[in-house]
Amino acid sequence: MPAFTIRPMVPDDLDEVLEMNNSNTPGVNALDRDGIARLHGLAVVALVAVVTPSGLPAGDGRSPGVAGFCLVYGPGEDYASLNYQWFRRRDGGRQAFAYLDRIAVAPAARRLGIATAMYGEVFTALTGRFPELCCEVNLRPRNESSLRLHAGLGFVEVGQQDTDGGAKTVSLLVRALGAR
Repeated sequence: MPAFTIRPMVPDDLDEVLEMNNSNTPGVNALDRDGIARLHGLAVVALVAVVTPSGLPAGDGRSPGVAGFCLVYGPGEDYASLNYQWFRRRDGGRQAFAYLDRIAVAPAARRLGIATAMYGEVFTALTGRFPELCCEVNLRPRNESSLRLHAGLGFVEVGQQDTDGGAKTVSLLVRALGAR
């Protein structure tokens, strides 16, 4: 069984998180150091996953340090993301959603269950605080593994939109969160 730990993101993680973020484009948008620090400061949930060396696939032999991360924002943030703004308009001022802006896992740590475990932590942290969790997944370019993950976690599509001047199309997804 893979050995990994999920814990809150701290400022000392930001250099590794930034590197992972930027190596996962176009699944997530590229950022600079100030950008990742700003987004970390806005987050209502910010998590990292750390895999122990014994948890890595055979033959890797190294620890990737931060092996995954996610950032989640509440409603009403000063965040210009087109997708976040789409969900704000949909919310109509009710302040009734949280938005998972980005989740990424290092290639050496994929298929270990990290993304599913991080979502479990996010669901636990947000249940009772927000009625729903929103996110988006690329349809163009297609991110098939992320679409499967989100469908398996109970997300449903509530819209689509083009971003990046029409270079991308995203599926806008929502998952209801139960009461605590």
